Amino acid sequence: MPNANRFAVVIAVDGPAASGKGTIARALAAHFGLPHMDTGSLYRAVGLAVLRAGGDPADAALAAKCARTLDVAVLDDPALREPSTARAASVVSAHPEVRAALLECQQAFARQPGGAVLDGRDIGTVIAPDADIKIFVTASLDVRAKRRQAETPERDYAVVRANLAERDARDAERDAAPLRQADDSILLDTSDMDRETAIARAIALAEARLAEKAALG
Repeated sequence: MPNANRFAVVIAVDGPAASGKGTIARALAAHFGLPHMDTGSLYRAVGLAVLRAGGDPADAALAAKCARTLDVAVLDDPALREPSTARAASVVSAHPEVRAALLECQQAFARQPGGAVLDGRDIGTVIAPDADIKIFVTASLDVRAKRRQAETPERDYAVVRANLAERDARDAERDAAPLRQADDSILLDTSDMDRETAIARAIALAEARLAEKAALG
C-alpha cells in the first residue's frame, strides 16, 4: 500500500533489544512505502567511532565529539553488528551530549515530506512525540536472549541473557531519554509470536490506528 496515496504518516517503533522492533519497523516501512531509520545504528556508529579512536565509551566528551563529527557512511559498516559495538552503543547512548548531537538528525528524518518510520528507544517519547502511530514492541527477557543467541550461537546463553538484562537496566535508568512506553503507544508483546505473526499484527494495529484517525478527520 504505497504511501503516495495516503496522508503523511510518522510511525514510531520503540522497545528493548531483541524484541523484534527493527524487523517490525522495516516491515511497516515497506508496507506503507515509507523511508526507515534504525536510530540504534547512529549510536552504534558513535560507539564504534569511540572504540576505533582507542577511547572509552564512558568518556562523555569523546563520545560527544564522535557524535558531532559522525560520518553517516559508517552506517553500512558490518562492524556495527558486532557485540562489542552494541555494548559501546548502549554506554554512549546514556550521555546527554551524544543524544543532543544526534537529535536534530533524527527529527529531520521524521519531519520529511510524506512521513517516515523510525525505531529506537525514545522515538515516541522524545524524537517524534507527535507521531501518528506509536508501537512499543517488547518480549520477555528469556525470549529475547534466545533470539539474540540464535544470531551468535557460539555465545553462552547465560552471558547473552545477562548482557541484555544489564542493557535493559542501563536504558531504563539513564537520565537522558530513558526507555519507556509512551502513554499513547500500542503495546505489542512478541514473546509468543514468530516473525510473520508479529509483522502481521503490527501492520494490523497500524492500519487500525490510521483508520481511527481518518474517521476523526
